[in-house]
Amino acid sequence: MTDKASGLTIRNIFLWTVMSVVSMGLAVVTCLSLYIQIDNYRHELNSKAYTLSDLVARTSSQYIISSQDEAAEKSLYHLAAVPYVLNAHIYHKNNRRQPNVETPRIFASYNKEGHLMTGGKEAQINELLGSPVISDTGDYLEITAKAFDDETGIHLGWVYLKLSTDEFYSQVQSAIVTHLVTILLLLAISFYIAYKKQLGISTPVQTMADFLQQTSRQRNYSARVVGSRIQELDTLANAINVMLFRMQEYMEKQQQAEERHRKLNSSLEEMVNERTTALKDANRELIQTLEKLHQFQRQIVQNEKMASLGDMVAGVAHEVNTPIGLGVTASTMMLDRLAVIQKDFESKTLKASAMKRFIEESNENLNIIYRNLNRAAELISSFKQVAVDQSTENSRSFCVEQLVNEILLSLQPRLKKLKHNINVDCDPTLNVETKAGPINQILINLIMNSVIHGFEFMDKGTINIRAELVSDNKLKLVYSDNGKGIPSEIRKRIFDPFVTTKRGQGGSGLGMHLVYNLVTQALLGSITLTSEEDNGVEFVIIFPVSNAKTS
Repeated sequence: MTDKASGLTIRNIFLWTVMSVVSMGLAVVTCLSLYIQIDNYRHELNSKAYTLSDLVARTSSQYIISSQDEAAEKSLYHLAAVPYVLNAHIYHKNNRRQPNVETPRIFASYNKEGHLMTGGKEAQINELLGSPVISDTGDYLEITAKAFDDETGIHLGWVYLKLSTDEFYSQVQSAIVTHLVTILLLLAISFYIAYKKQLGISTPVQTMADFLQQTSRQRNYSARVVGSRIQELDTLANAINVMLFRMQEYMEKQQQAEERHRKLNSSLEEMVNERTTALKDANRELIQTLEKLHQFQRQIVQNEKMASLGDMVAGVAHEVNTPIGLGVTASTMMLDRLAVIQKDFESKTLKASAMKRFIEESNENLNIIYRNLNRAAELISSFKQVAVDQSTENSRSFCVEQLVNEILLSLQPRLKKLKHNINVDCDPTLNVETKAGPINQILINLIMNSVIHGFEFMDKGTINIRAELVSDNKLKLVYSDNGKGIPSEIRKRIFDPFVTTKRGQGGSGLGMHLVYNLVTQALLGSITLTSEEDNGVEFVIIFPVSNAKTS
């Protein structure tokens, strides 16, 4: 069923079609007839002009030969009986000064009453010969003809006629009015006939349409439509009756099927309720299992973080042990030298050379003690800051380059035996405020992944860490290495938990999953990976920061 009824009806289409065809045919026939009739009128006017100009030329030749201009004018005044002649002039070509030059000279004239002597200029005599010309305004027609001697055939002069076109235009106007009246009359007759004919077609169709609408509203499929005298409409009525019969059968079958379904549904409701209860119990168990799985996963991730921190503690403790041991050795040597000097001083056997050597050794030992204690203090300070950052989720303001250097310093115990290069590209004055702990854990995991996986079977690799502001409140970290890259089957699942290439070799598969969670949840940022086998990896991390500034 259409949302909006169409504005077209069979009646309108039939009437418009018939009237359009009739109108187009009448217009073509009328225009052709009118054109032919007007052309005939024009030929008739030209024929009158030819005949009259030739008659006047033949009559005036004898007057030109005898030079009887007065008799010629009297003869021209007989043209008053022809109402459409406005002016008539007779010219002869005699030129006393130049006998051989044919110069028209006025010989006699006739001007209709109320009309001045106009037209027939000498320059137009030859232009109008034998070719009637209607003026630009269409008020008159001009023509000239030559006058000859009937016996000798000598050219004697010219005749100029100016004829009115009022009768021509009157005939044209009358023809146009007659054709228009005829067209309107024929259109009226055609409309009446088309209207009567369309009633014989549209009325049965409308009756069928009303019947179908009433049947669809009442759903009375047992009703039947009455046939028509028109063969096509009678065929349509039979098709509608067949369709109604089949719909009646279908509705009866539908009712029987609904009754069967109603009985079947009543028996299925108990089965559905039982299945629904069982499904609810299964869903409840599944939700509990899923919660336990998430809890176990969070616990594993936390254990991974603590394991990383424990490895760092062991490395830092081993690294701090060396400078502290050197400091203890130097201080012991200092105490031994001091006891010898004190003994010599008390026995008054102290020499200047011994005192000078004691001062030099003391200076060297104190420098050794200072350097090693300072080295131990730096390691402990960087480890303390990294450990605090990893154990807290609070934001703090820090220098990005200093944070990266502290992380590298805390990893020095693991990296010092390797020949890998780590390059840091960052503005040393760039300070931001955000969570430092997630950044620590992210960089530590990425560096250890490069060392363990990317640089496997490589003696010397290169890691590049670049940090820059992409806007006033967004920091971008770009981490890349030139290792062996990530295989395509692993690359698609690199951030999923328990995905590792070191299964059974100590790899948990949670490192990159932890990195992804720290970037997206702790830092509220995004991380993208670009990698090809044997071409290294590149991680681009973008996350929001506050109070970003450089100096």
